[in-house]
Amino acid sequence: MLQLSLPPIFGEFGESLFALAKGPALMTASLSVCIPVYNFAKFIPETLDSILNQDGGDEVEIVILDGASIDNTAEIITGYQHKHRNINYIRQPQKGGIDRDMAKSVEPATGDYCWLFSGDDIMWPGALRRILKEIQSGNDLYLCKHLEYYFYDDRWVEYPTVACKDGAVFELSDPLSRRVYFSKAVNTEAFFSFIGGIIVKRSTWNRVPLNENFVGSCWGHVARLFELMPSGLSVKCLSGALLARRPDNDSFAGGGLVNRYRIAIEGFYDIADHYFGHDSTEASHVRRVIRHEFHPLAMQLGKFMCFVNPNGENRALMDSLMKKVYSDFSLDSFRAKFDYWTMSPARFRRRHSELCALHEQKLKDRQ
Repeated sequence: MLQLSLPPIFGEFGESLFALAKGPALMTASLSVCIPVYNFAKFIPETLDSILNQDGGDEVEIVILDGASIDNTAEIITGYQHKHRNINYIRQPQKGGIDRDMAKSVEPATGDYCWLFSGDDIMWPGALRRILKEIQSGNDLYLCKHLEYYFYDDRWVEYPTVACKDGAVFELSDPLSRRVYFSKAVNTEAFFSFIGGIIVKRSTWNRVPLNENFVGSCWGHVARLFELMPSGLSVKCLSGALLARRPDNDSFAGGGLVNRYRIAIEGFYDIADHYFGHDSTEASHVRRVIRHEFHPLAMQLGKFMCFVNPNGENRALMDSLMKKVYSDFSLDSFRAKFDYWTMSPARFRRRHSELCALHEQKLKDRQ
């Protein structure tokens, strides 16, 4: 029997707007943890231990798609296979990149749901049993939070995703429900940027193929989920952090800080414009979220790093990204642009000495 929850007119408007009624629970739903890796020998043991040592670690399939690693990733995973029969290891003949490898990691999966996991993240104790229980409700996608390490405070902090009630369900095929969801997005993780935060129904994922237009963007999986929205994509926002993101590895940062900014800014602008149009409510909220993530201090840091590392950072690109993110006509944008253009490296270092020291040390470590 269907149970429909009608949206309230006032107050917490839209928290569970048009939550999808699923009928009887799917009491046999199974889970595959899908992990694309490339040269992750340093990280994969801790990741696998965090999954396999969970309550339920022997009940799930673990699919590892290796994009032709040239370190000893294969040797390490083979060792795990000898002890754990639920690991399915597939080694590609050549590197495919994160977009292709993420898509390919789901292809051999047999679970009703796939947890799109990163090979350097840590599953938090109790998370697996929680997800095995959650997926019985049959939604298309479950969005979970993670813990982020803050160096300044030397502590782990729960990273927000969507400003809604715990357990809220949104049907993203419904325009009103989708716009409410987009309006509550805190950062790009609400738009599925963080792979490890996504548990998706495999049959839903397979309704559309990988969009070749977004291969190489690092957001092929995001484009896929955006493409699924019009035809039906129910998202449940889970409470509590279920994994921790490793603070000492960012797979997208190899080309420098400014290029890392470019990947996110241009990538999400392109996806939102492609699927909803630049003038849409959805694209407007994506741009709002990008401004939140790439706040004025972050943009000034990018400019500072161009002075510190002129051979490794692209000042012209940094300036163009600043113009793109703060192109709207508002007092906040005017202030952000004024501070950016007038901030000198010396003044920035005086004001943010700890931040500068942290990023200069990261640069030395890479060199």
